[in-house]
Amino acid sequence: MQQQLPQPDVKEGIQYWTSQPASYDGVLGGFGSGSLPRVDALGSRSFILYLMPELSTVPSAIRPLRPPESTRRTRALDIGAGIGRVTADVLLHLVSDVVLVEPVETFVREAWSRGRASSADAVQADSTHVRWKGILEKEKSVTFLQGTLQAFDPSHPLACAKLLGRVGHEPPADDLESKFDIVWCQWCLGCLSDPDLVDFLRRSRAALRDPARSLIVAKENLCSDGPDGEPMAVFDETDSSLTRSDAAWKKVFMDAGLHLVHEDTQLGFPEGLYDVKMSRSCSQPSHFGD
Repeated sequence: MQQQLPQPDVKEGIQYWTSQPASYDGVLGGFGSGSLPRVDALGSRSFILYLMPELSTVPSAIRPLRPPESTRRTRALDIGAGIGRVTADVLLHLVSDVVLVEPVETFVREAWSRGRASSADAVQADSTHVRWKGILEKEKSVTFLQGTLQAFDPSHPLACAKLLGRVGHEPPADDLESKFDIVWCQWCLGCLSDPDLVDFLRRSRAALRDPARSLIVAKENLCSDGPDGEPMAVFDETDSSLTRSDAAWKKVFMDAGLHLVHEDTQLGFPEGLYDVKMSRSCSQPSHFGD
């Protein structure tokens, strides 16, 4: 019997998140001042470096002894980016340029404020306010967009999103429609119905620089599969979102024409939370071993 659930409503979701503080605590459901942000960020960085060890900036066991020389700037798309937490704590440590997309105005404007503070060397640093790596030095950049995931097209970012601005590195030519090495989606895809999610992943697939090597990563909460292993989901009326099971995610990836290459469970979170899994997919089969 097919599960019948309410579907996410984008307006109700934005209304809920607009009522939450534009802070780490606000975007992390009250867990922003404990260990969770750092544990989460370290888990995310490790996951990316396992798949793309050439992004390591320090000597380590995973970094190639002779990394391939490249003058190409690496690019990441931070989907449902909130106040820029993943951009600041994960992506800017690994890539050159980040495009940040967030639908909630209070959140994206806080991200824009934090980015400008780093650009002006005006950050009052604490555990949740950090200077964004490479921005003051103009070695790296962040572009800020406001728009919903239902309409957003990574290949044409300004088609359905509003540009707030850019901080850090200024390219000699407009690069906003350049392809991405990483599309990072964390705790945001539950706001999409299955058809909208499949469409979004297909658009993201088309925006990858290298179909076999570039990453689409979904880091999301998981509910349990059905008793016979069938896909399941739980609807949350609070923010009008869906929590999907592992089988449901695998079906979504398949329907979007993506190949699941690697997955890992985030460890070290407080008890009582959903399991959180990171899943890396790409648009062509990869020879990378799981």
